[in-house]
Amino acid sequence: MPELPEVETTRSGIAPHLVGRRVRALAIRQPRLRWPIDVDLIARLPGERIDAVERRAKYLLVHTAAGSAIAHLGMSGSLRVLAPDAPIGKHDHYDWQLDSGRILRFTDPRRFGCLLWQPAGTTHELLAGLGPEPLSDAFDGDHLWALSRNRGAAVKTFIMDQAVVVGVGNIYAAEALFAAGIHPKRAAGAVSRERYARLAAAIRRILAHAIARGGTTLRDFLSPDGVPGYFEQELYVYGRAGEPCRICGAPIRAITLGQRSTFFCARCQR
Repeated sequence: MPELPEVETTRSGIAPHLVGRRVRALAIRQPRLRWPIDVDLIARLPGERIDAVERRAKYLLVHTAAGSAIAHLGMSGSLRVLAPDAPIGKHDHYDWQLDSGRILRFTDPRRFGCLLWQPAGTTHELLAGLGPEPLSDAFDGDHLWALSRNRGAAVKTFIMDQAVVVGVGNIYAAEALFAAGIHPKRAAGAVSRERYARLAAAIRRILAHAIARGGTTLRDFLSPDGVPGYFEQELYVYGRAGEPCRICGAPIRAITLGQRSTFFCARCQR
């Protein structure tokens, strides 16, 4: 599933082609994605000028004066800006026709993505209650430490809670915990303030670096220009079960935690 760096890579790739342009029309070929495409969006978006393209957690928000289109890539989705005569594939579910003559196309083999509408001056229920952005000033070790007190959940599950901090998905949670030397099963409430400071710093550093590297190429993800991300080449634990730890040489272990595959080094992480 595309995580925060992949979504930010998509945002930065499509934004220069969208901002300042008007949406002339929508071509909806498959209205039933994870949820049906919002009928208000179909009615309100055509004719609107795009003022900004923002990312909130793993959602992309395309802002206009009338409101904001909210897009999610799901597990396998991608958004690309293409020529108007680009061949239409089986899994190409909608196009935005722009006044530049280009189109914004959403492709999603699994149809777990979404396209919803947020009227101006409102906050969609999917965005309400989200925690701070991990690269913002509102996120640090003190924030994690304060929210973790008396919490018995595993620390990996805790940092993947979108009410705690947004956008820390499975891949980057595993990598950040390794960098901070924290075992993923340790109770969130048993992690010290000092260790949370290291963990928050690792989350910020790893996500920023992954964004700079264009995200992680796992299964289906490609950036809007069709180029794969390269952060996968730098993973320390994720997907490396049985391989030697790059630090100590012990075999990387894999367990299931919160129904997600979790990778760690039992020697480096305590």
